Amino acid sequence: MDLCIVSALWCFIPLYLLIHFMFFIFADADFTLLWASVIGQRPETKLKGLVVWVTGASSGIGEELAYQLAKCGSRLILSARREDELNRVKRQCLDNSSLQDEDILVLPLDLLKRKSHEEKTKAAIQYFGHIDILINNGGRSQRSLCLETSVDVYQALMELNFLGTVSITKQVLPHMTQRGTGSIVAVSSVVGLAGAPLATGYSASKHALQGFFNSLRTELTDYPNILISTVCPGPVQSQIVHNAFTEELNKPVATAGNQEHKMPTSRCVRLMLVGIANGVKEMWIAQQPFLLFYYAWQYTPTFAWFITNVLGRKRVQNFKAGLDADSAYFTKTKTS
Repeated sequence: MDLCIVSALWCFIPLYLLIHFMFFIFADADFTLLWASVIGQRPETKLKGLVVWVTGASSGIGEELAYQLAKCGSRLILSARREDELNRVKRQCLDNSSLQDEDILVLPLDLLKRKSHEEKTKAAIQYFGHIDILINNGGRSQRSLCLETSVDVYQALMELNFLGTVSITKQVLPHMTQRGTGSIVAVSSVVGLAGAPLATGYSASKHALQGFFNSLRTELTDYPNILISTVCPGPVQSQIVHNAFTEELNKPVATAGNQEHKMPTSRCVRLMLVGIANGVKEMWIAQQPFLLFYYAWQYTPTFAWFITNVLGRKRVQNFKAGLDADSAYFTKTKTS
């Protein structure tokens, strides 16, 4: 009998590993998040009726978050600088969900104006009575070489991506600790796990977010019902490239390039909401080969450095040739 059990185990283990290997080949998120998407709680059930504050809600991931949360029945606070764009997003939410006008608050917000954050938070809480989830999504990316980039750009990236997010979080967190429940989600990036060329300041700001929220999570052990979650997306179809910083503060990106090779925004956001609904503390969301690359950084850093040097050189070469940085791995370098 024991021999049969051992034989069965020897057959099961290779099959189990093979299934996981095949699963990983087609994966677009870490295993914890993917399993939650299969057997976990559905956002439509878990997030219905909750008050969710989304920053950076006027475009890209933030805009898609608003649409999917509206379909889940969440009540929304939509924030960004452009009030007209927020109103457009609100109308779309109302047209494609069962929410009523009073279920969505448009709350213009500038992450750089930190002195206004206390007033904005009070307005949000006064309107709905509480905040269940804060999704820190606002921020900007970067497309420039370090040697050519002004220090002012680095300061702007840290002020916006890091300090702006910390400021809003510090306003909302006391409200959640008082209630003893809530979720604070920070949209970081895979470059917050391992840096990438042309994004030295952006990577630094996301590394700072990772350090801040990982440390904050451990400080809140007395509040087990408060979720601190970081989201690390890879390349996603959004407006982030169009709005990226370059080597000078007010210099626009020359070309945003084709975004079709990137993960659809809707898929990224669906996985984010699955993670939030199931209490996932850190989410890696990226298509292959990017996901494999960050697993390599986690488990085989020496090999990862080799790959980084090879791909990083190609990325820089393509950037100098006028190609979109994010599509650098899918295109050939121009020759003169």
